[in-house]
Amino acid sequence: MFTSLMLCVALLGVQEQLTDRVQTLVRHVDRLEAIAVPEDLGEEKRTKLANLRAALAVGAADDASVRTLYFAVDEVRTWLWQHAVERPAPVDGAFEETEETWRVRTPALDLEIARRDLRMTIRSGAASWSFLPSSRDDIVLADGMLSLLDARQITAAPFMTGYSAGCVLAFEEFADRPGFAVRWTISLIGREMVCDLAARDTSAALTRVCWPKGIELGNTPDALTVIPRMQGMLVPGNWPQAISGEDLVNSRSFYLPWWGQIRAGHGVQTILETTADAGGRYDHPAGGPTRISPIWFASLGRWAYLRTIRYVFDEGATYVSMAKRFRRHVQERGEFVSLREKLARTPALDDVIGKPVVHLGALYHFVPEASLFNRDRIEANHALTTFDELAAALRGLKAKGIERAYVHLDGWGYYGYDNGHPDVMPVGQEQGGWEGLTRFADTCAELGYLFAVHDQYRDFYFNAVSFDNRLTVTRLDGTREEHSTWCGGPQTILSPRFAPEYVRRNHDLFAAHGVRVRGAYLDVFSVVPLEESAQAAHPVTRQECAEYRRACFDLLRARGYVVSSEEPADYLVRSLDLVHHAPYSTSPHIGGGAATGIPVPLFNLVYHDALLQPWDMGEDGGWGIPTGDAGRLHCVLNAGLPYVGPGASAEDVARVQDAAALARRCGTLEMVSHEFLDGSWRRQRTVFGDGTVVQVDFDTKEYSVSAP
Repeated sequence: MFTSLMLCVALLGVQEQLTDRVQTLVRHVDRLEAIAVPEDLGEEKRTKLANLRAALAVGAADDASVRTLYFAVDEVRTWLWQHAVERPAPVDGAFEETEETWRVRTPALDLEIARRDLRMTIRSGAASWSFLPSSRDDIVLADGMLSLLDARQITAAPFMTGYSAGCVLAFEEFADRPGFAVRWTISLIGREMVCDLAARDTSAALTRVCWPKGIELGNTPDALTVIPRMQGMLVPGNWPQAISGEDLVNSRSFYLPWWGQIRAGHGVQTILETTADAGGRYDHPAGGPTRISPIWFASLGRWAYLRTIRYVFDEGATYVSMAKRFRRHVQERGEFVSLREKLARTPALDDVIGKPVVHLGALYHFVPEASLFNRDRIEANHALTTFDELAAALRGLKAKGIERAYVHLDGWGYYGYDNGHPDVMPVGQEQGGWEGLTRFADTCAELGYLFAVHDQYRDFYFNAVSFDNRLTVTRLDGTREEHSTWCGGPQTILSPRFAPEYVRRNHDLFAAHGVRVRGAYLDVFSVVPLEESAQAAHPVTRQECAEYRRACFDLLRARGYVVSSEEPADYLVRSLDLVHHAPYSTSPHIGGGAATGIPVPLFNLVYHDALLQPWDMGEDGGWGIPTGDAGRLHCVLNAGLPYVGPGASAEDVARVQDAAALARRCGTLEMVSHEFLDGSWRRQRTVFGDGTVVQVDFDTKEYSVSAP
């Protein structure tokens, strides 16, 4: 009796489970109603679902019945997915090949490549952009040059992803270059075109690849080229000044790895996405037109990795919108680190934001071999101010009303400024030795001034006690760069492989002697382009150079330092708190002269809230300040830090305090916009993230600040 009862209970339990499983399928069928199909298939859909519901109403007698019902439901689901009004679809684009062209079309872009000369023409909305054709120097090798058209076999095939339409062009069978081949992939993504370049290396040393070619813009007044040369410049197509430049990016020629071209309001922006060995060349003869194009440099003589370039087409482009598009680019790559984030990791930075910058020097000793050696006034080659004298000057500055400041000290090392690096310890005895420097640092702390030292780990002086050829940057042919410009005379370049440990050693010595250093400036790292070295035991690529340089700053940040370098370079913005200059290009040289092109703050439109930048406070030109411009107006226009010296007048101090107050309020905010207020280019306005508006007039030397 008990056994029969248990059997009945078990059967009831099984039936309940089957009923629950069928009800799950009923819910699935109910949700299939949500899949919309074209109107002419509506009746078929209703019939299929009705048949499913009828089968489910009968129920299931066992597991096999449930499985049969499930697959019946799944069959209808699959039919609905296949016929749904909205369903996954390939990208809307097409590739065509004719005897004359290869063509890729999408709803936003229409690209044609002429088979005869590889000239690209791309239409975006109402604008049409024509690239220059292939030339003799598409590929430059150590022993010659190649055009892509030299390939005896050139083929193209469609290349479609889930987000792009494009093609792959293959260039193979170059005469006398066995095995050498190039693949050029083009992907149209919305209103953007991304090009990938890959190469199968040859035994001959590769020097550079100049592809794709530049865009033909013309020399009309509305044909504008936007170039991040130093802080930035605009070059109208008919500009009367001759302008040219060629270098790697992350240099004065290209603080940032992009440029732009605008014609009648339509624009195309070029972004170099793989930057370690990327560069560019621009040339604007007097009266125009401007030509600008990418250069891909070899890595230790080889192609080494995929190179990527992006073109952004915009029907309403401005130099501001281009800067903001690049800002989005670095943010999307996780490379944008704001000053507020940096303040969280380095609390000492709060003692710099909105504070004047004081630049002092203790000892400058020029050796006779230095090209800057003064042969007319021989005694001028040794200029000394002791640490105690400098401390007294700071007390005088405090008495004038400079309550807080960032103090940068040159010439504290054994031989003085720019001499003997990287072996600059012990501290120079003429200047006051360890005891004098300790007193100087203590004075800075007493006054509320942050103390930072000038330091150098690139220039490798022959008089450095550890000098060894094996530690130097060496070219593929075994030679090295040598010159004798600065105070210490003959020098070459220290391999970046060894820089971090020199940094560690020297700054351990500061700590061991109780010198309260709170910041360090590593000279030239952020203005000299990345370097490679072919030393057999310690080869270094440019990408590795970037990593070693960042490691130097990381070592110092770990000690709580505020870290700085000379000028801004895109790859180092994430690592730096401060640079000592981010000014404009001037002609005939950086030391002063007329503006190169039309100055615009492209760098600050991208990175104002990520990097502190001091400005000269002079009245007429200067280093990186165009003749006729007051540096102090550029300072307030950019909400930058002001420079101030011990000899400042009461008027100077008042101006510095006003600029510092603005920098304190807006220094960590995005520069939202910049504009010219008339055709003279002299009246300008910037707007910051909190709504603060700064307006300057470089002719009248007046400015106004409107707080929100």
